[in-house]
Amino acid sequence: MTAIHDRSSGVLPGRTAECLALRELLDALRSGRSEVRVLLGEAGIGKTALLTFLRESAADCTVLTAVGVESDMELAFAGLQQLCAPVMDHRLGLPQPQRESLERAFGLIDTGAAPNRFLVGLAVLGLLAAAAADRPVVCVVDDVQWLDHVSAQTLFFVARRLQAEPVGLVFASRTPIDGTAGLPTLAVGGLDDGDARRLLESAFPGRLDAAILDRIVAEARGNPLALLETPKDVTTLHAGTVSAGVEEHYRALIADLPDDTRMLLLVAAAEPVGDAALLSRALAYLDLKPAAMTPAYDLGLITVDTRVQFHHPLARSVVYRCTTGDQRRLAHAALAAVTDPAVDPDRRAWHRALAADSLDEQVALELESSAGRALQRGGTASAAAFLTRAVELTPDPALRAGRALAAAEAHREIASFDSAHRLLATAALGPLTDLQRARSAQLRTRLAFASARAVGDPDALVTAVSQFTAVADQLMALDTALATEAYLEALSAAMYVGRIGDGLAAEVAVTARAALAKLQPRTPLDLVTHALAHRLAVGAVEAMPAMRRALAALKESTRDSGQGWFWRAFPLVHDCLIHETWDDGWRDVSAHAVKLATDSGTLALLPSALLSRAGAAVENGELAKAGALVAEANDLAIAIDYAPLKYHWIIVAAWRGDEAEATRLTTAALESGRARGEGRVIGLAYYATAVLNVGLGRYADALAAARHAGEYDDLGFYPELLAEMVEAGVRCDDRVTAEQAFARLRARTRAAGTPRALGSLARSRALLSSGERAEALYLEAIGHFEATSQRIQLARARLLYGEWLRRNGPATVARVPLRLAQQEFVQMGSMAFAERARRELQAAGQKTRKQPTAAGDELSPQERQIAELAGQGLTNQEIAGQLFISAHTVEWHLRKVFTKLGIRSRRELRRKFG
Repeated sequence: MTAIHDRSSGVLPGRTAECLALRELLDALRSGRSEVRVLLGEAGIGKTALLTFLRESAADCTVLTAVGVESDMELAFAGLQQLCAPVMDHRLGLPQPQRESLERAFGLIDTGAAPNRFLVGLAVLGLLAAAAADRPVVCVVDDVQWLDHVSAQTLFFVARRLQAEPVGLVFASRTPIDGTAGLPTLAVGGLDDGDARRLLESAFPGRLDAAILDRIVAEARGNPLALLETPKDVTTLHAGTVSAGVEEHYRALIADLPDDTRMLLLVAAAEPVGDAALLSRALAYLDLKPAAMTPAYDLGLITVDTRVQFHHPLARSVVYRCTTGDQRRLAHAALAAVTDPAVDPDRRAWHRALAADSLDEQVALELESSAGRALQRGGTASAAAFLTRAVELTPDPALRAGRALAAAEAHREIASFDSAHRLLATAALGPLTDLQRARSAQLRTRLAFASARAVGDPDALVTAVSQFTAVADQLMALDTALATEAYLEALSAAMYVGRIGDGLAAEVAVTARAALAKLQPRTPLDLVTHALAHRLAVGAVEAMPAMRRALAALKESTRDSGQGWFWRAFPLVHDCLIHETWDDGWRDVSAHAVKLATDSGTLALLPSALLSRAGAAVENGELAKAGALVAEANDLAIAIDYAPLKYHWIIVAAWRGDEAEATRLTTAALESGRARGEGRVIGLAYYATAVLNVGLGRYADALAAARHAGEYDDLGFYPELLAEMVEAGVRCDDRVTAEQAFARLRARTRAAGTPRALGSLARSRALLSSGERAEALYLEAIGHFEATSQRIQLARARLLYGEWLRRNGPATVARVPLRLAQQEFVQMGSMAFAERARRELQAAGQKTRKQPTAAGDELSPQERQIAELAGQGLTNQEIAGQLFISAHTVEWHLRKVFTKLGIRSRRELRRKFG
């Protein structure tokens, strides 16, 4: 549809605000800033006209376009390839790994390796940034709800990484879709009656009397397409036939066309690439003459030049849907016949599948092969679609059942749970092997657990944990490796349920331990599962040797790229192993998890890996970095259609001493945890509350929270909770509670024997001691922590030592550790502990500033990250790869860093941050 412009204002009638917003977007691009918009509105409401206005207003920009097509949703990277095709020459300037991943994704090279999804995202970001070096780039994506899953995820990823590039991404969608949450939105509503009347009068000047015009305006309800596509025949209008809707209008237009024209339109609608040559070959195959298209041209339904384009996306959809099944099969058969199987085997297989009118094993085999290629390209959604259609076409019951199970597993991975359930029901109708039946039961339990978490059903969560255990028992006689993995899954689920399960974790652990006792642990999976079952069944001290062996195997597995499955499946387990053994290697382990996610392109793993890295950053005293990593993880979770990660801000906020934010988050976590059966979240919220209040010096509140947290032994953070309980108990003169907590802490730390454990033990014992013994223990704690990367705990030990010295020795002596502790807390951004140290310094007679500022606080979290990485000697390209931004954005941030810090070179950065 050609947009009708208001000549006086240069905007679309009734769309002044929307057009001005799009012009402002273009102005921002011209000034060097990036912009993203999501246009939301019903079919025909004017989104496409606004996109046309945007393209026409961007004559000085490079405009890239893509249109989501319903029948093309199953072909991975199809939409992305459509968008990027005009700027693909810029790929030659990309780093080789990015270029190769992009070329593999688009089928330009075939090395047999799967394209790295994150490298593809970075490549697209780099491609757009390179194109924008010449002039601003505007990416216009219509009907984004019909883009293939991988393309949509990649573009949402790119949309969140644009910063300093003159690149705009504008999406149009009928309804909000997963992945766009948080992106700037422009709602497109109906026209008011006055604007609707003016638009209609401009389309039918002098041809409508007032009564007919009023009737059309009333029935169109402000929908511009309904107004403009009202039947053009004034006689028909006066006869009283007003379109009941845009789709009905298109159906009426198409129904009046000759049979050959309708068939020709159907073939064009079924071929989403818009390849004019391919359409021509398909028409020749069907013996249709090009002249048959003339009536469609005359109505403005379609144009064919270098590309085949329907005048509105809705027209394509209606053309395809208003034909019979036989006609659609004939169109797809023609397209399959003229699609080169060597160049585009997957599209050919998909057309063949849609052309099939009966069971066909050959087509099913082709679809199965296409599914394998889709998985190699990272297209799990495409693989699920291919496998689902293969199931429908498979004649052999056993093969059909096996393919249905594989398809169900693929649908679960993309969170398409209803489809997964249906396919499991199909699989159950066929002859399954014992192993397939066990896998089916396992998948059904995974779906039940995911559903229970989604709706917040505590009873269903507990039931699912028991079912996980039953599945593991079933698998033990069939495949011990799968059974071991299933037991670990059951143990992990039980840890998540935590205190809500009323002894469930121990019950699962006893069962798993008895079953696994028959097996000799050999692999990291075996060792970890045996150790975790042992830990939950008999306790921390008795299980410590097994836990340490498991951690050693886990660390060794970081050198084996083939162990990626373990990190993907059990993100909670490695964090727990680190903390239960009082190890100091969380930074290295989490860095490996992030590297594995980025190297393998595993979307589902990266948010959890980034959160693990954030936890390590907290312990290392890098609170700004931790906050940036949590924000990054949250953004990526949204971009890949995962639920936003709600509670990981709690620990960061607690250590920062941000009372308002930490209180808000912990209150929400406690309410949600109780309602939804998330027992681990409850413990985490109480632990964070204890840390916050110890920092603020509110020891009674800290002790109350620690007691609540200590009602259940949550693996991972319970060991550190004991140290908080000792300090809070001593400060509240509740020596009984403090000594009870210390006894548990002493048993665990002695069993661990690491510098981190011994530092925590000595610090807590010092709190309970007096005289020279206390001083010796504080110095011992400081010495142990100095041998670790536990920077925040080292500062805590110095603070406690300084506080003790102020009360038990010359105040001037106390100033040294107190001043050092305050400086460290300020640098880390732990402002509640910094203020506590400041008050002690003041009491020791030293003048202090009320609100100290952390070194480098003038930098934003991302600027600080970039400065630190540059200080370590990384290049802009290497920094971009770590932070999932473009090299141009890194350079932009570094210029701001140099200005804010008053430095001129990377050498000065190395001195400050290296």
